[in-house]
Amino acid sequence: MRILFKLILVASALISSQVWSWGQTGHRVTGQIAEYYLSPKARAAVAQLLPLEDLAQASTFADEMRSNPSEFWQKTSTPWHYVNVYLGKNYEKAPLEGDAVSALNQFKARLLDPNTPLVVKQVALRFIVHIIGDLHQPLHSGTDQDRGGNTIEVNFFGQDTNLHQVWDSGLIDRQKLSYTEWSTRLKRGISEQQANTWMEPNPLIWVAESVEIRANVYPQKKHISWGYQYDHIPTIHSQLQKGGVRIAAYLNHLFK
Repeated sequence: MRILFKLILVASALISSQVWSWGQTGHRVTGQIAEYYLSPKARAAVAQLLPLEDLAQASTFADEMRSNPSEFWQKTSTPWHYVNVYLGKNYEKAPLEGDAVSALNQFKARLLDPNTPLVVKQVALRFIVHIIGDLHQPLHSGTDQDRGGNTIEVNFFGQDTNLHQVWDSGLIDRQKLSYTEWSTRLKRGISEQQANTWMEPNPLIWVAESVEIRANVYPQKKHISWGYQYDHIPTIHSQLQKGGVRIAAYLNHLFK
């Protein structure tokens, strides 16, 4: 544990700009939406831990740090961004590789431990915000057979890429909206009833939802563009909305 703390202490001083998973825009959207739904206790706890940043800023830390050359960021933390779930199985019967869910439990324990140093708690909170966002990108609950769509080559609006990247950022970035524009529009579209329904702090439920969505994201042809975007942008919207609400739900439960 002391070694891990030292690695985090060193790493937290070195921030770069590499983009992974939802992409910076998607993660910031979930963080911004989460701010609306924090309970007073959770809001106070977050402000005490991260007085100089909001959840939108905190949400991208775990990806930005993946440019750090240390073994912690290059190897140890890599599986914390996803889970692998076999076709026809659930998380409990998933392969061992990729374990964002157990990482959430570890970071939760560090936040609740009064002996955890502040800088480690700060990293834990940033990771929690990030991981919850990741688990709402359907291909972060992917299959080990295609590495969450990373080995599925596609041509997206004339550009060669892979399916995972299309879902991480391709569909989002094509809308040409800033994260504040995204979050404002998506927050406006969340009814009180939806927010109450989505206020679910259990990661296994999020994973099960993503696995169900995952089954329908694989295209029938390599070249995808307007039709694929039309079919799946509504899912992007709802998953970003849910991701934001669930970040708040998890933190509200954690700091209750």
